Amino acid sequence: MPQMNKGGKFIFGKSLVRENGNIQFPTQAVGEYDISSEGKVYLFTGSKSTGGFCVTRKGLLEPSKLGHILTENPELREYKIEQGSFIKYKGRSYTWVDITEDGMIQLSKEMMGFLKIELDMKLLSIRSSDIAFTMGAYGRLVEESMKHEDEIPVF
Repeated sequence: MPQMNKGGKFIFGKSLVRENGNIQFPTQAVGEYDISSEGKVYLFTGSKSTGGFCVTRKGLLEPSKLGHILTENPELREYKIEQGSFIKYKGRSYTWVDITEDGMIQLSKEMMGFLKIELDMKLLSIRSSDIAFTMGAYGRLVEESMKHEDEIPVF
């Protein structure tokens, strides 16, 4: 489902947080961002209005105007911090996790607690920018998506 309203954000679909913490990203998001090409992704806390987390990879983040996040946090850039362990930087928290070829990640219970995500939640996959997409947990877009439940694929 491309947009819920004229000029609105593009929605890739919803991802169910499965019993083991697995989250399958929508196929279109995986392809558009080539998100699984490096075998690892960066997750960072979402906005106050959407919650959840944003997803990107080194090849998108490093050359962007937000590349300073990796330059100023070399332990994150080089995956030296423990997988799933968040570090704070300028108001957001960042970590990295492995990703499967088909675009699946696994969140630990600690990560879910930190991100305020629960099992069986359906996270709304939203195109945020050319370097990241958002997995929204709440807010106006998530509420609006409930009106279109039949039109939005669940992964």
